[in-house]
Amino acid sequence: MFSLLRSITAAAIAVSLSGPAVVHAWSRCRNQPGDPGYPTAADWSALNDTICGRLISVVPSARACLELGCTEAQWESGIFRQTIPGSMNAYNWEQDYGPPPELCLRNGTTCAQGNVPLYAVNATTIQHIQAGIKFAQDHNLRVVIKSSGHDFLGRSTARNSLLLWTAYFKNITFAEDFPIDGVDQGPAVTVGTGVGLKTIYAAAKTQNKMFVGGTAATVSAAGGYTQGAGHSAFSPIYGLGADNVLLTFKKDSSKHPEYRVVLANTSFVTVNSASHPDLFWALRGGGAGSWGVIIDATLRTFPIFNATVHVVNILTATLDQTGDLMTTHAMHIKDWDAVKAGQYFFLIGSTSNSTLILATIFKDLDGDASKAQISRLVPNSVYLNAPSNISTAYKQLLSMGVPAVLGHLVAGGQVAANANISSAIIPAWRSAKTHVVAVQSWNETLSADDVQALRRNFTSTVQPVLAELAGGASSGSYSNEADVLEPNFAVTFFGPNYSRLECIKAAYDPNDLFIVPAGVRSEHWDAEGMCRV
Repeated sequence: MFSLLRSITAAAIAVSLSGPAVVHAWSRCRNQPGDPGYPTAADWSALNDTICGRLISVVPSARACLELGCTEAQWESGIFRQTIPGSMNAYNWEQDYGPPPELCLRNGTTCAQGNVPLYAVNATTIQHIQAGIKFAQDHNLRVVIKSSGHDFLGRSTARNSLLLWTAYFKNITFAEDFPIDGVDQGPAVTVGTGVGLKTIYAAAKTQNKMFVGGTAATVSAAGGYTQGAGHSAFSPIYGLGADNVLLTFKKDSSKHPEYRVVLANTSFVTVNSASHPDLFWALRGGGAGSWGVIIDATLRTFPIFNATVHVVNILTATLDQTGDLMTTHAMHIKDWDAVKAGQYFFLIGSTSNSTLILATIFKDLDGDASKAQISRLVPNSVYLNAPSNISTAYKQLLSMGVPAVLGHLVAGGQVAANANISSAIIPAWRSAKTHVVAVQSWNETLSADDVQALRRNFTSTVQPVLAELAGGASSGSYSNEADVLEPNFAVTFFGPNYSRLECIKAAYDPNDLFIVPAGVRSEHWDAEGMCRV
């Protein structure tokens, strides 16, 4: 795969201009190619020398696959795509829909750089990350952080930016005993941000352990997953992913830190409830990509157990039948509470024929296309007191042409019981029963203008339906599986925690080096994260 990672040379840096770098902490805009302060070829070469030749040029995944001769299976594989530095799992985020548009399509003829970084630090050491951050600070560059690119909000990519790529921090260390201040906290695993869930599950199985994770192979447990909260089919039993980042300070933290992070000032710190406790609070639920570059995290593990998955497909022939089905489902969703089962309930259909796919996961009972999505955490009270509201919302969504509504029974149980844990997780998680996502997809034959219109219409029409179902203007959403165009993301993603998150952000990243769409303080920047507004 490294055959596609082209090392930087002076000849490759055609966008650089001669002249010294100009740094102003107060500059309204980040430097881009053509600006007087943009790095010269000599500057880039010096950075490459500093990081032992690990500076690489980045291209969109369609161009990389054209050069590599990717098969269709490779193109659709998230595991394969994560080996391409410019790739996003949902590759619509690689496109700049403009105006004017800059697209890179698989037709072999249309390919501009789009919304993909120009260069990446292919980091394998903490020093590589520190050098990349210092270079970005010195030259006032836009920065993005990416491990696998499993990101539905486009926070891991940006045009004309420098990518800090953490895909090769792949350490996995299990500890059977985790004594903290003299008290054994039980078994745990420390994982680098480049380790995906599939790899951790396989490694944990060899230790007869499991941990709280999702279903997608490429999700980074130590990265955006826990920063966004992190749901799982086993959350009703064990809580959210962020609930299971070890909470208490261990004196010998060099062996088993909770989070290890490189900050915007390039310092490398251990973050836990005693060391930088405000940042530790923010990292668990305060949003992905806003706080620093996480190197690794320590997560609680549990004894392995047998599980049973029960799958049912239910077909309907009319919209009213579908509405009645969803009401019945809502009335009986609490039936699983006694065994703390998780469930994925996906409705795929139209105003006529629809299919409800139910996959229920019990304990101890013997790749992505271009898409937009809007989600809400639906309170338990709706299922208890107004299940017909579920029917009304689903019928509205189908009537609007929404092709799929994805439900997740991943709350209640231990998620609710963990409300006493102090973290930045939005409180809506603690009162929720389900996480519901409406999805709209498109293919690359759609024009850039039509894509933009589709996304705006999807947000303006679907968002009010889900918001009303979940409690109105104060309703909450799981920020990792949500709409980047949410009109009031601060309330929807972070709720009453936002003002405190802003203060912590100002303390640890005063110049907003780590800015992501719909992240903390992003409202002070334009949509590209290039200029303050």
